[in-house]
Amino acid sequence: MADTISSTISPEGSLEILSQQEVNRLHDTSRSGLHELLRSCALAVLNSGNPTDDGLALMETYPDFDIEVIQQDRGVRLKLTNAPAEAFVDGRMIRGIREHLSSVLRDIVYVYNEIQTRRRFDLDSADGTTNAVFHILRKAGTLKPSRDPSIVVCWGGHSISREEYDYTKHVGYHLGLRELDICTGCGPGAMKGPMKGANVAHAKQRRSEGRYLGISEPGIIAAEAPNPIVNELVVMPDIEKRLEAFVRLGHGIIVFPGGVGTAEEILYLLGILLHPDNDDMELPVILTGPADSADYFKRIDEFLVYTLGESVRQLYRIIIDDPVEVARVMRKGIDNVGEYRRARQDAFYFNWRLTVARDFQEPFDPTHEAMAALALHRHQPVHELAANLRRAFSGIVAGNVKERGIRLIEANGPFRLNAEPELMARLDDLLNSFVAQGRMKLTGKYEPCYTLE
Repeated sequence: MADTISSTISPEGSLEILSQQEVNRLHDTSRSGLHELLRSCALAVLNSGNPTDDGLALMETYPDFDIEVIQQDRGVRLKLTNAPAEAFVDGRMIRGIREHLSSVLRDIVYVYNEIQTRRRFDLDSADGTTNAVFHILRKAGTLKPSRDPSIVVCWGGHSISREEYDYTKHVGYHLGLRELDICTGCGPGAMKGPMKGANVAHAKQRRSEGRYLGISEPGIIAAEAPNPIVNELVVMPDIEKRLEAFVRLGHGIIVFPGGVGTAEEILYLLGILLHPDNDDMELPVILTGPADSADYFKRIDEFLVYTLGESVRQLYRIIIDDPVEVARVMRKGIDNVGEYRRARQDAFYFNWRLTVARDFQEPFDPTHEAMAALALHRHQPVHELAANLRRAFSGIVAGNVKERGIRLIEANGPFRLNAEPELMARLDDLLNSFVAQGRMKLTGKYEPCYTLE
């Protein structure tokens, strides 16, 4: 039995006073309520620092954990019952964890009230969805209009080797020396390393306001709980809005080694950049890792060229085992982004000009039926194939680490994917290489959640 503590705390940071109706919604344990969502996200935050990537196992470890929102005249209090003891020091909750808990509460309430219930935004349209993403980020305070471009989005796996992790720290360090900020999926591995390296470099440069943005979503936060360096946490309502937040906020993107989740992010990004409306978009993209990761990127590159065409290589640059060169190229690329946006009078803090097609915005629910129905063939525009491959990888991520996905696999067996023969062989080869390299699972033995037919 895991050690637990029960306590009542005040939220940390700015959190508007909740109305009685909002508090009632958080209490509501019905299917339409927010209580279970808040409970699962809060437990993930409180478990920060403990290595796990199994959302279902986390809930089973702390079955008696609960969180209650208490409305008082002086504001909101949070009553925690049987919370992980590691979140406390001498009976007091660690301040960073308290900040993350407040961010979870803020985003869940805001999304439910302003987006899901009131329907202020037309989520069936591209502009309406982008507007919703903008407002969630603005509510979280992540949009800084007075700052020059500096945000480097770093993607990569949570299950990586020690050598790869150290490499992400070295890259983050050299980015930080060039006064660049870091945005990741907020979890361990390649999401933590760049922040850790940049944090040291910012201290050397006496950069007191370094930004370490973590962007998550409810279905995956248990698998990628916020690491302790994150000082700005945003919980987007679904994976598609999370990905759009990355590309709208970021001024450059670095991809480290990873598994299917990283492949999903790469296909999302390149699928967007391949859209004809984004032909002239200035957005530096670098794929990088230590020398031992060269084969990983070779396989990714070959798969991308086969599925999306030779021209896709114009959208990214592969740099192996050279953190300084990565940082230099990224710094120059972000300077070019600043010039590009100044010439067009675009905002630095949110990329409005980028076109994100509906195929990349519509939330994908990875059921067995939806996965089997995906069109995985090359007789369609490349950005549409990229969207469907992205959905396939998203479903595998769900089956690997998300509580609902794990339960679906337990009940109905592996997802079945249908693809044309040559594409099937390429996809099978890529996925098997992830398994062989230990990139599919952080803890426990990996059992494939998919079959190719």
